[in-house]
Amino acid sequence: MLCVNNTTPRRYAIVGTGSRARMYTWALTGTHKDRGELVALCDTNHTRMAVHNRIITQAGFEAVPTYTPDDFTRMLQVEKVDEVIVCTVDHTHADYVTAALDAGLDAITEKPMTADLDGLKRINEAQARTNGRVTVGFNYRYNPVHRQLHDLIASGVIGEVGSVHFEWLLDLRHGADYFRRWHRDKTRSGGLLVHKASHHFDLVNWWIDARPTEVFAWGDLFFYGQQNGRRHGLAAEYEHGRHEPGKDPFALHMEDSPELKELYLEAEHEDGYRRDLNVFSPGITIEDDMSVLVRYDTGVRLSYHLVAYAPWEGYRISVTGSRGRLELDMTEVEYTSPHHDEATPVRGMPAPKDNTTARMWLRPHWEPPREIPVAVGEGGHGGGDLLMLDSLFGGGEDGIRPDHADGGNALLTGLAANASIASGAPVRVADLLDGQENT
Repeated sequence: MLCVNNTTPRRYAIVGTGSRARMYTWALTGTHKDRGELVALCDTNHTRMAVHNRIITQAGFEAVPTYTPDDFTRMLQVEKVDEVIVCTVDHTHADYVTAALDAGLDAITEKPMTADLDGLKRINEAQARTNGRVTVGFNYRYNPVHRQLHDLIASGVIGEVGSVHFEWLLDLRHGADYFRRWHRDKTRSGGLLVHKASHHFDLVNWWIDARPTEVFAWGDLFFYGQQNGRRHGLAAEYEHGRHEPGKDPFALHMEDSPELKELYLEAEHEDGYRRDLNVFSPGITIEDDMSVLVRYDTGVRLSYHLVAYAPWEGYRISVTGSRGRLELDMTEVEYTSPHHDEATPVRGMPAPKDNTTARMWLRPHWEPPREIPVAVGEGGHGGGDLLMLDSLFGGGEDGIRPDHADGGNALLTGLAANASIASGAPVRVADLLDGQENT
């Protein structure tokens, strides 16, 4: 594969070729082809790697070599890789990040940085040993609205920050999707407080420039799962979406989507991975309703709530300080329809977020509130995806790019919350680390 500029292109390999990885394949063969070169793919599943190679050849480039995980380190040497992009199942991130660092390379990993404390320690030790660069794909940092909120807080317009309230709602389509695939297994994903909320915890850490020190949490599986489905009168007796005739709005029908069909349905014969499990079936070990309290090293306090079965999708954020309060309301999906229509062409998949709206208010002490104009970016995650790709492949330091310490601090909030749910008691982050600093 060739790049069109006169400088030596940075050589990238992608490990894990599911749906999220396509963003990087498209970027390196399209929007950012002049900034980097995709030279190899690695996965346990050859069918999925073939899908990515079709993206590559359709863009006018030659197919790249493919490798299995057993040959990962050999791939790095043979293909002269400079940086690895890790898009595998969460609990395996640390394996590939540390291997890349120990090979003298840099690593970009999808969020969360890893799924457990052991993986965090391994990444921290490898980074300290090699001084390699680890970047975590917290694309919400790049969302223009989130950056605007960061800059307003940093300006001191509300004075010293005292507390943050953060409520995130996943609607019935998006929320359900985490309960029909591998994310439903906490040992693989860390649960939604790691896999999903790491986005949100990172935003708070970044907005207030602080690190978590103590966490208390409650969490339950209230809506999904076999017992809950039966109690609420929602359960349908089928194993996979393809076995359901089309009446259950929670069923995913991968045959509706050429992309899902080729990436997952046609790839099942290799590894048996099922993308379309019944959300009201047994075997779910993650929560769908979680409340978290966090204290930071600056004294700031966070109250956080995540629910995965809401009738609409979006989030509300309030930051209260010594001189006033900033409030942000984001609506990504106003209403979740149970029906199959043009807006949701793939039955069971989340609706597109084409009409995201945002409103922000500044409420100073002793003054009337005033609305702050905001503009939602275009593309995935409110414009965050494209701006993140610009940062990753442009090579510039923009003050946003999250490193291993940022990834660790977001992860530690979720891990401490999971430990608190399990024990019923507050958890000190330092106790999780056994005295190891996350620097």
